[in-house]
Amino acid sequence: MVVRVGSGVAAVPPARWNALAGEGNPFTSHAFLSALEDSGSVGPGTGWQPAPFLLEDGGGALVGAMPAYLKTHSQGEYVFDHGWAEAYARAGGRYYPKLQIAVPFTPATGPRVLSRSADDAALLLRAAETLCRQHGLSGAHATFITPDQVPIFEKAGWLLRHDVQFHWLNRGFASFDDFLATLSSRRRKDLRKERAAAGEGVTIRRLRGDEITPAHWDAFWTFYQDTGARKWGRPYLTRAAFALFAERLGAKVLLILAEVDGTPVAGALNFIGDDTLYGRYWGAIVDKPFLHFELCYYQAIDVAIALGLGRVEAGAQGQHKLARGYEPVATVSAHWLADPGLARAVAAFLAQEREGVAAEQRLLRRHTPYRRDG
Repeated sequence: MVVRVGSGVAAVPPARWNALAGEGNPFTSHAFLSALEDSGSVGPGTGWQPAPFLLEDGGGALVGAMPAYLKTHSQGEYVFDHGWAEAYARAGGRYYPKLQIAVPFTPATGPRVLSRSADDAALLLRAAETLCRQHGLSGAHATFITPDQVPIFEKAGWLLRHDVQFHWLNRGFASFDDFLATLSSRRRKDLRKERAAAGEGVTIRRLRGDEITPAHWDAFWTFYQDTGARKWGRPYLTRAAFALFAERLGAKVLLILAEVDGTPVAGALNFIGDDTLYGRYWGAIVDKPFLHFELCYYQAIDVAIALGLGRVEAGAQGQHKLARGYEPVATVSAHWLADPGLARAVAAFLAQEREGVAAEQRLLRRHTPYRRDG
């Protein structure tokens, strides 16, 4: 068995990568990860240097992999370790570069160790630790791990960190009205008013795959740049990335546009998995009340019900999602730190933080808009 670090996912034959990644999660697919590389969204000058781990057997067959990146900053991760970096620097350590096992700019849960056995998964994690030691990296970080993979990291002795996102869960609803019937009377009225206000004078279109034209992408690129400049200082993705997403992922890409007199004024980009709709990017050139909620949350619920999907993951943070029927769900990241002193300090911090996150999740659950009569 040999583990090597590749130059990028694009250099791996798609069929070999996808045989491990599967088709259920669009973000760990060869199509998505190679689009990030080929569009220049990751790579030289971005602080995200692709370094996928590739586990091969004696015959050269790919039997395991991890999407991984050498990082020179902590941007675009959505699991914030800036405080750790600052504390380590004050203590005389060097936090960067570090190893990030993740999908760049994507706070969506997904598999991070792509393997067919627990032994192969353990080999990949040990290889990540070895790489950090050999090359002076401060540590390795795996973010937004699916619940079924948490034990892999826990058994390997990595530190676990919890956070909260807001997901909408489909409990067999046949329509949006069916979902509304489960809400309290006041919240049901509020949601109907918000949808009516958002739709006034606006035409909403849902476009998938090759239905999305270059003109649509140009419009959405304008929206995305505005949002990216305000939230992150600069957009993470290049314009070419969006065209490659549509080209390579096809009908798994869903663009929801709001138009006024035939001109797009706002949009929300989603990706469709086997059982989940992932809301990723949003932007607008108008300030219209509730349009954000309509495009990002209510339309997503409509689509999930229509496609028979089990949940909507609407991205990081945002307690305003709670009032729109999205529920607090725990997310998990795993961290391995080379310096024993830093590891002890972070472990103590995480123990306290996990207690706080659990308490917050319990409190948030008390404020969901659902009826209390069972």
